[in-house]
Amino acid sequence: MNPKSLLRFLLTGAIFAVAIVVAIALWRHYMYSPWTRDGRVRADVISVAPDVSGIVVDVPVHENELVRRGDVLFHVDAERYRIALAQAEAAVAARKIDYELKTREAKRRASLSGVVVSSESQDSSASSASAAAAQYQEAQAARDTAALNLQRTAVLAPVDGYVTNLDVFAGDYASAGRAVLAMIDSHSFRINGYFEETKLPYMRVGDAVSILMMSGGPTLHGHIESLARGITDRDNPSGPRLLADVNPTFNWVRLAQRVPVRIAFDQIPDGVVLASGMTCTVIVKPHGMQAAAPTNSQNDTATAPKSP
Repeated sequence: MNPKSLLRFLLTGAIFAVAIVVAIALWRHYMYSPWTRDGRVRADVISVAPDVSGIVVDVPVHENELVRRGDVLFHVDAERYRIALAQAEAAVAARKIDYELKTREAKRRASLSGVVVSSESQDSSASSASAAAAQYQEAQAARDTAALNLQRTAVLAPVDGYVTNLDVFAGDYASAGRAVLAMIDSHSFRINGYFEETKLPYMRVGDAVSILMMSGGPTLHGHIESLARGITDRDNPSGPRLLADVNPTFNWVRLAQRVPVRIAFDQIPDGVVLASGMTCTVIVKPHGMQAAAPTNSQNDTATAPKSP
């Protein structure tokens, strides 16, 4: 073999070997490295509803506005609740007078001898004083409730966050317990990464994570906070008498299930805009990840069904 042919043979062999190495590296990266493009930004959503009913008289906030905990979101007309509080305070005053009067009367009769006042009369006076005390306490509770209702006419932000889905305006009638707006808790942003089950063995709580938002911007950093311990089995619902309704069909190719992994941000840089529902790529940096690929018996994603 002449030198030129030998050189071409060696060059072809080297290119073929490099191609094999690259193909193996890419296979290992896509099949076994703990990363996913299926990452979603999540946040706590709080439904805000008034605790008392009435006409809305003022809405000082706007859609998508950032508010702080304790800021006023809207006011319900408070006039009838002020009147109710005044009535409750008047009832407390009346019950107090009646309670003090019957208490003095019971003490006076108790101090008299049985010759002057019968024991039955003494017992009756004591019972009347006890009943007056209970009515006085009931009136105080009603007054406190009226004061609380008056206080709740100002609906306050429960958390720091963003106002969204604002569906209340001045002049609307707000019903107690009916949500009229939502708030996105600004301190609850996190990532839910949906990883194939074949990649879970390489992941541990506390592992560092790099996050690449589809919207662009700098690489964000976080860590694994928890791994979900269950997903819905859509193929095997419960049948009659709570027995498993097993699907008799089974495809040749077994698709790996995706399991949610909760990821917390270490820090969100200034200028990075996050919204619940945004997508991202999540790359986990596991501690002590083995270089060798896992065995086929554990992590094959395409496995032939066993014969019966």
